[in-house]
Amino acid sequence: MPKITKAIIPVAGWGTRRLPITKIIEKSMLPVGNRPLVDYSVQELISAGITDIYMVVSNTEPCQVREYYRDNVALNKYLTERGKMDRLELAKTLPDNVRIHYTVQDPSGKYGTAVPIAMVVEEYNIDEPVIVFMGDDLIWNPNGPSAAELLMNGVTESGFGSAILGLTMDKSEISKFAALSRDDEGCLSGIVEKPAPEEAPTNLASVGKYVLSPELQQEIVKYVHENDFGAGDQEYMITDPIDTFISRGGRMKVIEAEGEQLDGGTLEGWIHANNVVCGGDA
Repeated sequence: MPKITKAIIPVAGWGTRRLPITKIIEKSMLPVGNRPLVDYSVQELISAGITDIYMVVSNTEPCQVREYYRDNVALNKYLTERGKMDRLELAKTLPDNVRIHYTVQDPSGKYGTAVPIAMVVEEYNIDEPVIVFMGDDLIWNPNGPSAAELLMNGVTESGFGSAILGLTMDKSEISKFAALSRDDEGCLSGIVEKPAPEEAPTNLASVGKYVLSPELQQEIVKYVHENDFGAGDQEYMITDPIDTFISRGGRMKVIEAEGEQLDGGTLEGWIHANNVVCGGDA
């Protein structure tokens, strides 16, 4: 299997659960510790060997994500002139060998986790496995392997082109996620989006992190094109084409996460994430 070097991170959307602050600050740019939330995913993916990152952003200007990952020439000049080379290193948000590509998604159009993936695959004609991290959470595991490492090693070791990250949690929380079932080989055998706790087949939840083979990518593209949900009817959820993919014999390895999911999508989750990352919560 070829080495995975490409990643997709969807960060578009209004972040309405975090209003009013997301009226002026993009949800993925809310600070956790001294960095934006999305940068934890970016740096984790870079450490795992990713060199091309495809960010799906909203059509708002200025785009704060773009600005964060762009060199600030005036700041760099100021720091250099004053000999603050340690600060200059901190201001450099990307290594030279990593590129970020941007795809613009109109928030008033089709929405849901499948849409930005389909947009990137089509725009850049991707025909190799990619890793996907949703942009509003992270798996915090500072003393062990990252979620990106686990996923990428999992597909290499299994020989399957696709993988999904699962996190064990109390069934009372499972209705916020998709519940995963596995077969005897540890491959995905069923996925149920946001089940009631009493109807969840397992307490293993999908936390929005995947490796997608080219075949599964095309299943996602097909799903987005062939369905026309109304604005108030149904989201284009990635779990639907994944379910179709495995029902047709596709193989997707289930990889168990190590660490704690930190979610910036709610005020309570964001505060907890800051407490954990800054050392205020064990």
